[in-house]
Amino acid sequence: MMANYLLEIGLEEMPAHLVTPAINQLAERLSDFLNENRLNFDLIRKFSTPRRLAVLVEGLAESSEAMDEEVKGPSAKIAKDAEGNWSKAIQGFSRGQGLTPDDLVLKGDYYFANKHIAGVAAQEILAKVGTEVISKMQFKTYMKWGNNSFLFVRPIQWMVSLLDAEVVPFELLDVTAGNTTRGHRFLSNQEFTIEKATDYAQLLNTNFVMVDARARKAEISKQIKEIATEHGWKVELADEKHVELLEEVNNLVEYPTAFVGSFNEKYLSVPEEVLVTSMRDNQRYFEVYTAEGKLAPHFISVRNGNAEGMENVILGNEKVLVARLEDAEFFWKEDQKLKIADLVKKLENVTFHAKIGSITEHMARTKAIAAHLADIAQLTETEKADVARAADIYKFDLLTGMVGEFDELQGVMGEKYALLAGENANVAAAIREHYMPVSAEGELPSTVVGSVLAAADKIDSILSFFSVGLIPSGSNDPYALRRAAQGLTRIIEKCNWHFDFSDFIATLDYANKEQVIDFLKGRVQKLLLDKKIRHDIVEATIAADTMDIASMMEVAPMLNGHKDDAQFKPAVENISRVINLAKKADHVGTVSSELFENDAEAVLYAVTEELKAGWASLSASEKYDTLVSKAVPAINTFFEKVMVMAEDEKVRNNRLALLSDLSSLTGTMADFSLINTK
Repeated sequence: MMANYLLEIGLEEMPAHLVTPAINQLAERLSDFLNENRLNFDLIRKFSTPRRLAVLVEGLAESSEAMDEEVKGPSAKIAKDAEGNWSKAIQGFSRGQGLTPDDLVLKGDYYFANKHIAGVAAQEILAKVGTEVISKMQFKTYMKWGNNSFLFVRPIQWMVSLLDAEVVPFELLDVTAGNTTRGHRFLSNQEFTIEKATDYAQLLNTNFVMVDARARKAEISKQIKEIATEHGWKVELADEKHVELLEEVNNLVEYPTAFVGSFNEKYLSVPEEVLVTSMRDNQRYFEVYTAEGKLAPHFISVRNGNAEGMENVILGNEKVLVARLEDAEFFWKEDQKLKIADLVKKLENVTFHAKIGSITEHMARTKAIAAHLADIAQLTETEKADVARAADIYKFDLLTGMVGEFDELQGVMGEKYALLAGENANVAAAIREHYMPVSAEGELPSTVVGSVLAAADKIDSILSFFSVGLIPSGSNDPYALRRAAQGLTRIIEKCNWHFDFSDFIATLDYANKEQVIDFLKGRVQKLLLDKKIRHDIVEATIAADTMDIASMMEVAPMLNGHKDDAQFKPAVENISRVINLAKKADHVGTVSSELFENDAEAVLYAVTEELKAGWASLSASEKYDTLVSKAVPAINTFFEKVMVMAEDEKVRNNRLALLSDLSSLTGTMADFSLINTK
């Protein structure tokens, strides 16, 4: 007979961004707990709102599975003493298993305890949920309340623990789990009893709580789309920003009702990005567009409640928004009176970091790095001039009133003010794009000038913080250096800039540069593993002789794509043999064809010289194909016909030098000896 178990934790309102991770964690922890206790179930349904986390376990067994277990004990050699009595070792083991020595079974050289572990009633197991599941939950932020030491995401107000119609009580602090829950804080502010676990969702719905987060989100989307259709508007819900907004709004309400608000058309003279930031990022409103795609002087918001008194709700929201738009309009007008040169001059007095210096100094270092990157990127002279100009001014908007009020608009306002001041489009775009990407998977710069400036800014930031010992450790990364490194890696990959990063920073005046290389390799490794590339292939790629990030991002996926080919295993094994022997080739000089004693040496030498001539211009795939088609057959024949470690020292060293040359080529791709072929 299968049962259903309901667990609900009633809380004070949680921050929206913590709700989804919290319910996912609760479900995962409960699942692990049930599995560890061998209490079988079919599935776990999740429910969540700002003030409750709940799970419904369906198809729960009445008791845990019984189990027969065989436990290995001491060896027969130490089981008895000289007089044939049971030793202390065997007595202690059997006692620990709840048996006597006579109950043990001798198998071969060891004694075993055969135990039957009976099933445990579901009620007995579920009574431990408070201490074994809820109290062990972890959060990014905690609250402590009263005089107790217990920490949780928010104070616990009530708990429900119901197995079908039977309460399974447990306690946390002064709260005892029962079968009583609460409705919507304003529309149904009362306690009521849940008769059966499966009644939960429907009962909450009748008390103005849409407890199913997915259904609630679907309802919000439906209401927004209906409003948009009614007015002939366009509303974006599918892009990254609006998906995040919808998730946040969903976790702010228990009973959603969407409504329309408006603002004066005069504010449309302010840049659209400012208006959207005010509505979407600051007020959690959905901006709307006309059928022609122009921003409309309206917004859609979602109330936590029904339509009663909606007129006052709309007026209140409009009043709050207008206050922000007034500020935005004021700063937009006032900032246009400022001069870029004056703002750049003032940056001398703005600290980048107390241990590092001013923003002006940061910009100067970035400019120098950008100049080197511009050469690598093969920019035109015009583009190089644009990079230099952008690097001279790109932080000026930090001192504008608009960015002071709306810091999310850093770079965005810089572009707009730069264009108004007469800067060209490339320079202006670079000012905006140097912040990109703003998230792990965020949009990358679209211009080459912006890409160079963004990469240079991130390089200096990473090197500067590492130089003064401010290095990320564990989960601690207050200066977002991991994000900067990942962004840098993605920019280099997108732009296909091939250069040895170790050589690039070798001449720069920073400390702890070796740690920076290791740090960047770690970010490259993470990006490659995120692409589901086999771990050993990633390790081999990261271990390449040169820190060519673009090559690493190209080589690893390519090798991973060939890993199941018939020729992959023999190719890797042959190249690995070359690498291992080449490690013995220190100070053996250059290859001399006069010392060849076998045609196989001459063939491998010719192939290696041919590869060396065009190696740098080949793509990763072309390099691999060339190795497989030309080098590997020559290597195979070489090892069949040639004794590398010849007695004649000159011949031996010449052969090692030949292998070293070939190893140097393959080493620019990866350390093939680290790839597992077993």
